Amino acid sequence: MRRSKRMIEGLDADIREHIERETQDNIERGMSPEDARYAALRKFGNVTRVKEDTREVWAIVWLEELAQDIRYGLRMLRNAPGFAAVAILTLALGIGANTAIFSLIDAVMLRALPVENPSQLVVLKWSARNSPRIHGYMSSGDCPSNMRFGEANPSGCSFSEPMFRKIASTNQFSGLAAFANAGPLALTGNGLASMINGQLVSGDFFRTLGVKAVAGRILESSDDSLTAAPAAVLNYGYWQRSFGGSRDAIGRTIELNGTPFTIIGVAEQGFTGITPGSDYDVWLPLSAGPRISNSMMWNNRQDNVSFWWLTVLGRLKPGTDLPQAQAAVSGAFRNEMLYGSVPLFEAGGMLAPPGPPGGNGPARRQMVLGGPPTVGAGPAPLPAGGAQGQAIGRGAMPPAASGQKSASAQAGPVPPVKAAQGQGPADVAKEARTLSKPDDEPAITLIRAQTGLTGARGRYANPLYVLMIAVGIILLIACSNVAGLMLARAAARQKEMALRLALGAGRARVVRQLLTESVMLAACGGILGIVFASWGVHTIVSFVSSNQPRPLAFATGIDMRVLGFTMAISIFTGILFGLAPAFRGARVDLTPALKEGTGAATGFGHGGGRHFSIGNALVVTQVALAIVVLVGAGLMVRTLQNLRSIDVGFDSHNLVLFGINPSLAGYKDEQIDSFYRDLQGRLAETPGIRSASYSMVPLLSGNLMITGFHWPGTPQDRESESDVLEVGPEFFSTMQIPFLAGRGFDASDYKLVANKSASAAVAKPVIVDQTFVTKYLGKENPLGKRFGQSPGNENEPASPGYEIIGVVRDTKYSDLRREINPMMYMPQTGLGASFEVRTAGDPQALVPVIRAAIAQINPNLPLRDVTTESQQIDRLLFQERLVARLSSFFGLLALVLACIGLYGLLAYEVSRRTREIGIRMALGAGAKDVLRSVVRQGLALALVGAAVGTGVALGVTRYLKSMLYDVHANDPLTIVAVVGLLVLVALAACFIPARRATNVDPIVALRCE
Repeated sequence: MRRSKRMIEGLDADIREHIERETQDNIERGMSPEDARYAALRKFGNVTRVKEDTREVWAIVWLEELAQDIRYGLRMLRNAPGFAAVAILTLALGIGANTAIFSLIDAVMLRALPVENPSQLVVLKWSARNSPRIHGYMSSGDCPSNMRFGEANPSGCSFSEPMFRKIASTNQFSGLAAFANAGPLALTGNGLASMINGQLVSGDFFRTLGVKAVAGRILESSDDSLTAAPAAVLNYGYWQRSFGGSRDAIGRTIELNGTPFTIIGVAEQGFTGITPGSDYDVWLPLSAGPRISNSMMWNNRQDNVSFWWLTVLGRLKPGTDLPQAQAAVSGAFRNEMLYGSVPLFEAGGMLAPPGPPGGNGPARRQMVLGGPPTVGAGPAPLPAGGAQGQAIGRGAMPPAASGQKSASAQAGPVPPVKAAQGQGPADVAKEARTLSKPDDEPAITLIRAQTGLTGARGRYANPLYVLMIAVGIILLIACSNVAGLMLARAAARQKEMALRLALGAGRARVVRQLLTESVMLAACGGILGIVFASWGVHTIVSFVSSNQPRPLAFATGIDMRVLGFTMAISIFTGILFGLAPAFRGARVDLTPALKEGTGAATGFGHGGGRHFSIGNALVVTQVALAIVVLVGAGLMVRTLQNLRSIDVGFDSHNLVLFGINPSLAGYKDEQIDSFYRDLQGRLAETPGIRSASYSMVPLLSGNLMITGFHWPGTPQDRESESDVLEVGPEFFSTMQIPFLAGRGFDASDYKLVANKSASAAVAKPVIVDQTFVTKYLGKENPLGKRFGQSPGNENEPASPGYEIIGVVRDTKYSDLRREINPMMYMPQTGLGASFEVRTAGDPQALVPVIRAAIAQINPNLPLRDVTTESQQIDRLLFQERLVARLSSFFGLLALVLACIGLYGLLAYEVSRRTREIGIRMALGAGAKDVLRSVVRQGLALALVGAAVGTGVALGVTRYLKSMLYDVHANDPLTIVAVVGLLVLVALAACFIPARRATNVDPIVALRCE
């Protein structure tokens, strides 16, 4: 301001000096002083105009005018506090909702990886035309893979350790790192025994990522050696929680699965894992894998070229472009696949590997599919302590025996090898191991790690995008609402605008003033919206965290990027809802507007004889958008109701679940079975507990195991499929799954399975469900039926198959959405398990009793995933619950805003038409006639908006199809219910101004006019 004042004073001085010189020249020419000055002024021109023209070219002028507009706008808002409060609150709700959802999208989908120069990191992804002929494949869920049975054009991000070393030898990267999930680890040596999540990483992992240590040091190449002392690096958060952030923790020894590890350092704060959503407590070198795992499960994978389990990351060298590095790496990969000592790609899929020791596996293949990855832990391809040895031998592995829900290992198809004419099985096997097909086109693609590593992003992407669309519609409704208020306000300020224009103000200047007021309103709404957004994000994150074992691993919150988004959306919103009122205010007709008593001559409702004005269009838009949000919310609510009403096939109430793995405490197979029987007996005798049993994984945990077999009477090369679950004694009575025929497992069945030599010659007893009988046996008596026999070959041992001893009711296995498939139950022996405990009362109250019972047997056995079946189902449905809750909230908010807009329009119409209503009533119109007229106008707008919104909803909601269950995207019941609800609320919104109209006194109305 001081600078501006000095510039104006300088301009005045220049003008005076110029006029005085011209005056002096005129005097010297013989003019009188008075005539000389008059002539100088006449020659110079209008002094005020010159000052204005000069000021217009100064850069500071627009700042002064902006300051004037802001000051004037603040005065106008202060003089209309009710209008300002409603407008700011409406905008705050819309902007706050958008900011909250965007902050979550930013944290989950957009935020850079927590490493140095993430743009230089690439993840290696292989692809081929046919399935790899490998013995085992494990994916930690770090990037999308296509390794299902029978899938064409498979791809994935897992590699064998020898292939990792081969890629490193290409010298295309400044750093190359590999990692895999170590699974749940039993930790002792730091207080009570507990379960933590760990990751196996190569020695160059931290150096390649550029992650530093805040205490001690990071892992180095020398640590990743079988001869090196076992070393561990802690997560910063885990270090703070478990060791109090003490530097004395460095050098301490902890035991993981019974193996001592020395803590050598703590990773820098903010790094919880390279994959989005991962949250590991500890990092161990790859060489530690055999030390923390079952040796049979490990299967010498560090030298096994046909066991793929490592995700590989590379950092490009400076100056090396992506295509150049990709060509070199892909060439080395192709050469190794086609001409290496063990070719991995061959039409027909995976080679069937030798069975586990003892050859007791009747299954020709097994596949285990984990549920949605547990946020913060990620899928665990290698359960500590091992899982069923047979699964790895068959190319897959069950989830962590301790109950880890996110274990995921996949295998390709294993069809029988066909012999060509004149060849025996041995010849075929030999040919398969020595020949390769270039037509399979094995290749590697380098993908930027920022987009290639998805992790838990996929779990949240669709719900977040759907919610972002919903809050975007909320913002449009809020803008339409405030635009309607601004139009009504502009109509009331017509005389003011007319005076401004009459006094010389340009229309552009008036538009700028009105837009400044709109942006000010939006800015205030944005500031309040940040408060709402912060509360909303906290509420959503709390809900998500309460529905999973570990807190949300994504770093959520309001940061500079979110604030920038809020600022941008606030400015955009201010301009969006301010344009129509601004142009309407600048187009005012001066003559009628300046006349007394006609300040409201041009309204925004039915003014000027128009039947569908801007005000009406805005209300219709709000109603239509509200219908779209409400229909979407209704579909999501109905989906949740349908899922909750599913008959799961067993009693899910009063059930406590927990995972336990005795092998982590040094128990052997035969000791594990004895431990389970002992624990089962102790729990069953505990007061308040009715029964107890166990299974490989709990039902409805998201985990799924599938096995393949040959069904009698079908072609030898055709493979049948069934879900499979290994269970302990009394499982069916504990879960209350009724038997329809036959018997349950007895002690002899478990003894048979435990005796590997005996089970290799005798069919394994199984219990099947109704769907299995319907699909494979029809009306044939299932009891005693044998299937799955195979003569064996060089790749797999002979199998006696299975024998059905009982039939039980159908149950949901892994997920509520998945159709019930044929199911086989087998006796479980050894390894880890998940216990199911049926209680007489509140299951939560008995959790301490269960812990105490286990501690009496062995205090060094930690439990994992202690929960109830009801809580587990809630966690399984947490995405549907979250979307249903938020969409319902946004739908109701949209409904309220739309009805407020309708109410505002009718209230303004009533006030504008006070004289008209007074005349009508003076001429004999009754209160009911007036009431009917106002309500009819409001209902007409609501119905038009409902019709438009229904049409839009029919086109939009089809994109929700993948998220719905047992309800169509165009469900008529939902649409009718939503329209009915809106009409009822619209009637309430119409009644208040209509009632006010009936109270108009004709004499008072006419006198006021």
